[in-house]
Amino acid sequence: MNYLKNHPFAVEAHFNSSVILTFAVPKEQLKNKIPKYLQLDTFHEKYAFIAVAMVQTKSLRPKGFPKFMGNSFFLIGYRIFVRYTTKNGKNIRGLHIIKSETDKRKMKFLGNIFTHYNYTTTDISISNNVNIRTIKSKKSKFEIAIENMNEPIELPENSPFADWKEARRFAGPLPFTFTVNEKEKSVLIIEGVRQNWIPKPIKIKHFKFDFLESLHLENTVLANAFEINDIPYYWKKGKLELWK
Repeated sequence: MNYLKNHPFAVEAHFNSSVILTFAVPKEQLKNKIPKYLQLDTFHEKYAFIAVAMVQTKSLRPKGFPKFMGNSFFLIGYRIFVRYTTKNGKNIRGLHIIKSETDKRKMKFLGNIFTHYNYTTTDISISNNVNIRTIKSKKSKFEIAIENMNEPIELPENSPFADWKEARRFAGPLPFTFTVNEKEKSVLIIEGVRQNWIPKPIKIKHFKFDFLESLHLENTVLANAFEINDIPYYWKKGKLELWK
C-alpha cells in the first residue's frame, strides 16, 4: 500500500481555473513547519511563502487514459515554497503540501490511495455577479472575494515584491512537489509539467482562511494573487530518493 501512495504512474488533467494566493511570512515563522531534507525558498533571506491554490480540475486520470475515465473536482491545496538538494547535488524549487481538500468523496478516496496528501472533503460554493466573484466553504471556513476589474491591478498592499514580474516567481505551481518520510529517510519527488502557464494578476477584495489562522503565523501579508485558466497539466511518476 505504501508503494501505491508514491505516485506509481503518471497522471494528467485539465485545469479550468487555478486561483492562487501567496502569503509572505517572516521565515522564522515557517522554518519549523517543514520536514528534514527540505529548506525554505526565501526572498531576500527574509520572507518565506505559504500559498493557497483553489483549482477547478477536469478529467483527472492516469496519463494516456481516455478523458471519459477521468474525474472532475475542486481542489484546495495549502503549500509552503521550499527547496531540495538531490543526492546528485542539484538544488530544485518546489512545494511542500501541508493540507489538501476536495469537494468529491471519490477524489478523496483515490487521492488517499495514490498520494500522501491526506485529502479531506469539504463544501465549495462559487458565485458571480457583475463586480465580485466569491469562492467559499462553510465547513472549512474560508472565503475569498475577487473583484472583476479591467484596468491594471496593483500589487497587494505591503507586498514585499517590487512589481508583478518579481511576484510571478512565487506564483506557483512550481515544477516539483516533495513528500518526506523522516522515519524511512526518504524524499518522494513528483514533477509537474504544464503548458501555456500565464498567471494573470487578480484583485482580492477580502479573504479569510481558517486553516491559515490555525497556524498562528505572525506578520503575514498577502504577497500576490493570480489566476490561470485553461491549462493542460500532467504529473510524472514519482521518484523516490533514500538517504539511509
